[in-house]
Amino acid sequence: MQRRQRGISAGLLLLFYEISRVGFQNVPPVTLGTLALNIILFLNPLGPLSEVCISVNESFYRKNWWRLLLSPVHHADDWHLYFNMVSMLWKGIMLERKLGSAWLAYIIAVFSVLIGVVYMVLEYALAELLDDPTYKMICAVGFSGVLFALKVLNNHYNPGRFSSVLGMQISNKYACWVELVAIHLISPG
Repeated sequence: MQRRQRGISAGLLLLFYEISRVGFQNVPPVTLGTLALNIILFLNPLGPLSEVCISVNESFYRKNWWRLLLSPVHHADDWHLYFNMVSMLWKGIMLERKLGSAWLAYIIAVFSVLIGVVYMVLEYALAELLDDPTYKMICAVGFSGVLFALKVLNNHYNPGRFSSVLGMQISNKYACWVELVAIHLISPG
């Protein structure tokens, strides 16, 4: 797993544009802090992706539990960061206004760790079920799992709403799945 590019790039510039379009003053503090942390760690990672990613082999067998904390806040490239942080911007604004800053901070912290645990359990189960140990070595980074959990929470607190995904109006209960497919098509891997 290698980082494709770091520094100021198209994805990062678009992210800054989206944040400025909303207005820094309109972004609640936990959401803004989450965006800032992810951007800072993209520009100045704590290590190569191969040393911060989460996998059954690296995290469980080798007892590198700190990867549970590092993997969600590192991104493979500028587009990975862009899509995740634009999603965080909108979900964070809505949820922080609804739940408050302290609750959102707590939820993000808990989801960040739990998503890593769930990822490892699923990878372990796949490896055992399919008798293929390579699943235990697949390493992942990014905030996507946390965002999908936040999307479910957002749908719970805002039922019946619609989201615009690539210009299409889609019911919130299906929007997270359409986002997943769209992100995979736009930025595979």
